[in-house]
Amino acid sequence: MPARRGLDFRSAAQICKVTPSSKGGRVNNAASTVTPMMAQYLEIKAQYPNALLFYRMGDFYELFFDDAAVAAEALDIALTKRGKHLGEDIAMCGVPVHSAEGYLLTLIRKGFRVAVCEQMEDPTEARKRGAKSVVRREVVRLVTPGTLTEESLLEARRHNYLAGFAMVRGEGALAWVDISTGAFHVMPLGPARLGPELARLGPREVIIAEGEEGDLAEIVSESGASLTALGRAAFDSTGGERRLCALFGVDALDAYGEFTHPEIAAMGAVVEWLEVTQKGKLPLLRPPIRENQARLMQIDAATRRNLELTHALDGRRAGSLLATIDRTVTAGGGRLLERRLSSPSRVLDVVQGRLAAVGFGVEHVRLCADLREMLRKVPDLDRALSRLGLDRGGPRDLAAVRNGLSQATEVAARLGDSDLPPLLSEAVAGLTGHDALLDLLDQALMAEPPLLARDGGFIAPGFDPDLDEARQLRDEGRGVIAAMQGDYVKQTGIPSLKIKHNNVLGYFIEVTSTHAERMLAPPLSETFKHRQTTANQLRFTTVPLSEMETRILNAGGRALEIEKRLYDSLKSAILDRSAGIAQAARGLAELDIAMALADLARSENWCRPRVDQSRTLKIEGGRHPVVERALRAQGGVPFIANDCDLGGDSDIWLLTGPNMAGKSTFLRQNALIALLAQMGSYVPATSAHIGMVSQLFSRVGASDDLARGRSTFMVEMVETAAILNQADDHALVILDEIGRGTATYDGLSIAWATLEHLHDVNGCRALFATHYHELTNLSDKLERVENATVTVKEHGGEVIFMHEVRRGAADRSYGVQVARLAGLPEAVVARARVVLDALEKGEREGRGAQRGLIDDLPLFAATPPPAPMPRRDSAVEARLGEILPDTLSPREALDLLYELKDLADKAGS
Repeated sequence: MPARRGLDFRSAAQICKVTPSSKGGRVNNAASTVTPMMAQYLEIKAQYPNALLFYRMGDFYELFFDDAAVAAEALDIALTKRGKHLGEDIAMCGVPVHSAEGYLLTLIRKGFRVAVCEQMEDPTEARKRGAKSVVRREVVRLVTPGTLTEESLLEARRHNYLAGFAMVRGEGALAWVDISTGAFHVMPLGPARLGPELARLGPREVIIAEGEEGDLAEIVSESGASLTALGRAAFDSTGGERRLCALFGVDALDAYGEFTHPEIAAMGAVVEWLEVTQKGKLPLLRPPIRENQARLMQIDAATRRNLELTHALDGRRAGSLLATIDRTVTAGGGRLLERRLSSPSRVLDVVQGRLAAVGFGVEHVRLCADLREMLRKVPDLDRALSRLGLDRGGPRDLAAVRNGLSQATEVAARLGDSDLPPLLSEAVAGLTGHDALLDLLDQALMAEPPLLARDGGFIAPGFDPDLDEARQLRDEGRGVIAAMQGDYVKQTGIPSLKIKHNNVLGYFIEVTSTHAERMLAPPLSETFKHRQTTANQLRFTTVPLSEMETRILNAGGRALEIEKRLYDSLKSAILDRSAGIAQAARGLAELDIAMALADLARSENWCRPRVDQSRTLKIEGGRHPVVERALRAQGGVPFIANDCDLGGDSDIWLLTGPNMAGKSTFLRQNALIALLAQMGSYVPATSAHIGMVSQLFSRVGASDDLARGRSTFMVEMVETAAILNQADDHALVILDEIGRGTATYDGLSIAWATLEHLHDVNGCRALFATHYHELTNLSDKLERVENATVTVKEHGGEVIFMHEVRRGAADRSYGVQVARLAGLPEAVVARARVVLDALEKGEREGRGAQRGLIDDLPLFAATPPPAPMPRRDSAVEARLGEILPDTLSPREALDLLYELKDLADKAGS
């Protein structure tokens, strides 16, 4: 992430010399004379030393000094100059106001923060104070990764969380908010659980108290979030409670639940940062919801990464489980699906309720299809409401609320008297009751309003008599102008005469210079008053034209003012009903996810899982949803389904078999099936009985972590240690090739001890894949361990992977055969077979492998390649060596060709 750069001022009141440096401009005490505008810029910049300042100048946001150099490089735009300051050029760059959002997005993604400074008065008002007066400007917003609201800056199907972590007297809490949707949550949380929770939520920005960066910066960085340190006063729980009560307009927080001091401190810090960044204009936040870790399946960051839940290993959404199962048709439904997938429930009633909702969609095929078609027309109600609340919305957000409520009413009517499961019944209850607001918006708004209120034209005709009158005068005035042009053409006899308009002259009459003499001479000069001459045209005005211009301008301005007033009125009407609209949005999202998962289950032949509080994990015909889809895309290759049965007499399966046979896929698919079941989805299997999983751990594959000085083996051991230290008896653990990153006997010892610990101490369910065949003997020693293997067949020296898992142990690893399939040179494969046979023979005979084997079979004495055969020249080559081409006549060349042909035929025979 780029370092935060900017100008660091000791006094905003002093206007001092700025010396550009690699760390930002520094202020010297020597006072200097600068222009009033630059003095204003420096004073505002002093208040935001760690942000780039977008300084509004007309139609552009300008940046100066080091801000300009940094922004020009980050945005790949031209760096120029604007005057001098004490003999030094002032660096400058700028971006157009109308396209600023795209530049903001680029800067935010590169780790910068931007203070947006707007003109707070009209330049004409400033000039009234004096010729050198500067337009009053203020920073209206500090743009940070966690405080985005613009549609173009956000991913529609993902939350944009701002999180705050607080520690009070040894106890911690995490609060998080999405100001683009109003979601507000908090949970008690110690520092040890901060990393996994940040991995679950994926916030864009995390707030901590100053002084705690050293302890928490690495954890926040690993989650990919931006770190913001606030003064400790922001984390004071007493002040936090006052801020929260003021935000929600209550005297106490008791109505929302009982919150601990750390929870109040974390929530208060989040609200404090919102007040700073939004300049006091707080978003519409819902009352905070207190979450409990015990109600959610615990999944650490490594497991989320290994299982590719929401992102593939390359960081993209494509190829992840989320991308595979997402058939939602609304933005709100997409965000809810990601939340459910990231946070599977451990509460049986919740899981059963969600499964019942999906089951309803599976059973009612026609109704499900109709609902999905209706839901496709639902706009993003949550984000439209948020933008209106922050006064960053426009007419299209008003229309989004209208269209969303209209679709909600249709959805409720379509469901009618259906016998709905409780979850869907509750969702439908929030869809109605908005008739008055909907009627108001229907009458007031055009079908397709413009983006900005200042453009006007979004209020429907007939809604407001004053607006209709002003519009009529404005529009008829334009007709009058056209009529006046016709009259002037007749009066002057100049067919090319036009009445035009610009912002300087207003309405004017324009003729070409060829008619100058006629227009400037009586009698026309008495009516047409000359105003301007250009290269090829002359421009005139008349008294009637000036009077009509005044009427038109006044009517247009009055119409626009009325529309702005009506916009504010409609916005207030919506915000007054914000709680009900938010409830409708939640109901639509709930319906969307239920119908989407039902559509998925039907089309992919998924089954409804049986979920209970047992320790069973019995899956028949289980499949990996991501791999199955990938195989289908490669030409319809079928996925080989497999069974898994953990619990009762066999909690742990020890899985052996060759590489590429499908061990890792088998491990992952069973973990994903358990996760899908507890998020409330049908699962890719013939049948599934899932005993509630409290924790899900996966250690599959590893790589170097060079930034933290960790080798592949160290990463493997750190992840394994986390599992062994945390897994309880209701956890599900999948481990692949423990110990492979070190020497053979070291790795075997570690894998052996790990398996025993899972069995004897953790007592959890586990799938343990290994190449150490010696471990299969543990099934005789450990009563709940059972061997399983992935089958292969050999045919004509070739290995055929069957991808079938069955009880029993593999008799060999087939590593040499896999190496041959990978394309190793045949000489290397053959040599490997010889060495493998010798090693296996030595082990059977009980020899210590090493020294004796090396003496008997030097490992580097590979079979030399065959010596090349001695080369003999052919008769043709010998005859060619005797020929001098330059001495041959055409006839001799032809004869020679026949001779060489005879020699070649004889050599061939």
